[in-house]
Amino acid sequence: MSQTDTSTANTRPASSAGDRLRITEIFFSLQGEARTVGCPTVFVRLTGCPLRCSYCDTEYAFYGGQWMEFDDILRRVAEYAPRYVTVTGGEPLAQRPCRELLTALCDQGYEVSLETGGALDVAGIDPRVSIVMDLKTPGSGEEKRNLYANIAQLAKKDQIKFVICDRTDYEWSRTQLAEHKLDRIGEVLFSPCHGQLNPTDLAEWILADRLPVRLQIQLHKILWNDARGH
Repeated sequence: MSQTDTSTANTRPASSAGDRLRITEIFFSLQGEARTVGCPTVFVRLTGCPLRCSYCDTEYAFYGGQWMEFDDILRRVAEYAPRYVTVTGGEPLAQRPCRELLTALCDQGYEVSLETGGALDVAGIDPRVSIVMDLKTPGSGEEKRNLYANIAQLAKKDQIKFVICDRTDYEWSRTQLAEHKLDRIGEVLFSPCHGQLNPTDLAEWILADRLPVRLQIQLHKILWNDARGH
């Protein structure tokens, strides 16, 4: 897709009173996960999350942030002239106007992805958006919050992510993969929980079981060690 012309964002009609979101940060970095790993990407991190995963690395996004109108968000994104934009959190779908922001970003010509924890309904999201959806493992402490009806809403362009803390999580994830035939729906990502599971161990388990999944290691943590804004 073509990169955004800043003037295009400026011609968008004035925002209504409801066209705003609470934003923790907007920053430019390399995508650390999923299909576009390593690609320069603008991240729009929304504030708030209903989940409390044991391994969460963005607790600073649970509270605070600042209210921003859509037009201001679009202008900030356009400053970087990106190809890729990721809307993340927290849990971005916890704020209702997130769906409208996703559509507005797609309308600007960006390739847009949404990172969601899988506990909130993904039905009706703009079909141009690539959804990256977690299925929470037992080790997350939030397994019971998985909304399995979301699986039927996913398509080939979408990705299903498991953050795996230990062998129990791996076996649970392998069962979900088989029961829901997830590899026939979208791309399946197995990620070792940073600091808890040796990536080599996970790689060996995947190979031994010949699983149709992609091993992913969080690139941003290797490069910047969890530094905020990266």
